[in-house]
Amino acid sequence: MQPTKPSISVADIERWLDRSGHPPSRLEPLAGDVSARRYLRAESSGRSLIVAVYPPTLRATCERFVATGDLLREAGLRVPSVVESDCRLGAMLLEDLGELTLYDLRSEPWSVLRPHLEQAVDDAGRIGELDPGAVAALSPPLDEPLLARELEQTWQSFLSPRGLGGGRRSTAELRAALAELCGRLGEAPRVPCHRDYMARNLVPLTDGRLGLLDHQDLRLGPPFYDLASLFNDSLFPPATLTGELLGTVADELGYHRAAAQRALKAVGTFATFAERGDPRHLGLIPQTLGRAREHLLLIPETAGIVGHLAARWRSVC
Repeated sequence: MQPTKPSISVADIERWLDRSGHPPSRLEPLAGDVSARRYLRAESSGRSLIVAVYPPTLRATCERFVATGDLLREAGLRVPSVVESDCRLGAMLLEDLGELTLYDLRSEPWSVLRPHLEQAVDDAGRIGELDPGAVAALSPPLDEPLLARELEQTWQSFLSPRGLGGGRRSTAELRAALAELCGRLGEAPRVPCHRDYMARNLVPLTDGRLGLLDHQDLRLGPPFYDLASLFNDSLFPPATLTGELLGTVADELGYHRAAAQRALKAVGTFATFAERGDPRHLGLIPQTLGRAREHLLLIPETAGIVGHLAARWRSVC
């Protein structure tokens, strides 16, 4: 199955840019993220801009991006400004914050990346301090049912096809343990979170700040969820650095639960998009699954069964 294609063509985009007063001298397709959205970099009057194209199924997402951007900007966070938008058409023109994300800098030494990670931790704190009522009005919460649905995708796309649950009994035990994990996360008081706060959505800027991308899924969710994403999805700082940046976490078990769920969810996302014809993130799966295993071994409800399955999981990660 191929990814959903946007309903508007490049010619449609060019005509829309012309009408909006931003005639492009160049349009360059970009790789985009793991979603049905598509992106192009446009050159117009010597200025670089980003065109986001939304298929019909994501038109509401286009509208939410404007609202979440306003909330985050008011809190002092750096998000791309919206230059023009036509969510009925499914097109948005954005400020171009730069070509390199924090993930693109992954080959740099950790001493170079550390200031960016420190800024990311600080920005995550600002997100967590947003008005919960305003955030709750934007999207459904990241609650137990949604957390469980995310892991069901991982079961279907990755764990089951590779026999990583073991036999019938151990598979049932692992499923029950992960259900309890999602239940514990769902019981925690919910706080505002970006929901996809990982290195591929953070852009280091020349002034030392971080640009924050793909914020349209801002919602209430488990504490530490954004930090769990930051340190366990796509970029994998060593344990010593992670510990220093996290400091004294008030609820270490809550962090490990969030990190385990997030890493497993990411594995399912990478595998699902490969099935749909986009294999770019398959190389991230071994290390992401390895991070999930590390955290699962530190959680009472999952430690026993994951330890039992250690040999099977090591064959992948």
